[in-house]
Amino acid sequence: MTPQLAPNLTIALLQLAPCGPHPSANLEKGLAACRAAQAQGADVALFPEMWSTGYAGFDLQDEGQRRAWEAQALSLDSPFVRAFQEEARQLGMAIALTLLERWPGGPRNTLVLFDRWGQPALTYAKTHPCAFDWEAALTPGEDFPVCTLDTAQGQVRVGAMICFDREFPESARLLALNGAELILVPNACRLEGNRLAQFRARAFENMTALAMTNYPAPQENGASLVLDGRAFAPDGASRDMIVTQAGAEEGIFLASLDLESLRGYREHEVWLAYRRPHLYAPLSRPSQS
Repeated sequence: MTPQLAPNLTIALLQLAPCGPHPSANLEKGLAACRAAQAQGADVALFPEMWSTGYAGFDLQDEGQRRAWEAQALSLDSPFVRAFQEEARQLGMAIALTLLERWPGGPRNTLVLFDRWGQPALTYAKTHPCAFDWEAALTPGEDFPVCTLDTAQGQVRVGAMICFDREFPESARLLALNGAELILVPNACRLEGNRLAQFRARAFENMTALAMTNYPAPQENGASLVLDGRAFAPDGASRDMIVTQAGAEEGIFLASLDLESLRGYREHEVWLAYRRPHLYAPLSRPSQS
């Protein structure tokens, strides 16, 4: 089924400083930010990575720290998550909430997307944890789901990546092949020139809008941004895909996406249509290193 047109979808990047590593400290600040975003006309609000704990880790060699970290994990029916679910319903705005999710065998780094009716539309767990550090204790996700999100502007096909996921081209490509028009990307790292160029490449090669929210300085460096996925104008001229890019400071940053234009662009550009997947089998083989 072809989604109904959603010509001007407004995304709020919640580039917020966390109140500490405990979920209770971030609940009210997060809810207040969602209300402020909705008052500014947002259709979707996106948190940075693992908002429930403010992306706080632990020393892998310290068992006590590990137990304390695991104790911060929340189930998807916890009061913290339910509060944002109810807020989405009350505001009539989709909320992409991030959290350390309780999970058998070890917590997951999770995004849950509530639609404007307060219904869960998408649950995604980070498939590429940074296993060279404390994220080795996370249980990785195993798929790249895409949902049809009902917004006040119409329907849009939405997927998600989380931070390190975006550094693997296969993540965005699988989401694009699954029909994603918009990819939500919670983040928690320094967004320097190479990472930003890499992110731009994901939008270019998949003709997909990308929205990324990072933590502000001093925890990270902000630079949250939205790319609209349209690298060329109808006359073939190169165009800047950046719709909005934040500075380093804390704030709520809005971007309006013209999804009707993106859909038209995807109909005549070439990067998905001229693939030769029968040649790509080596990509699914384990690395020899």
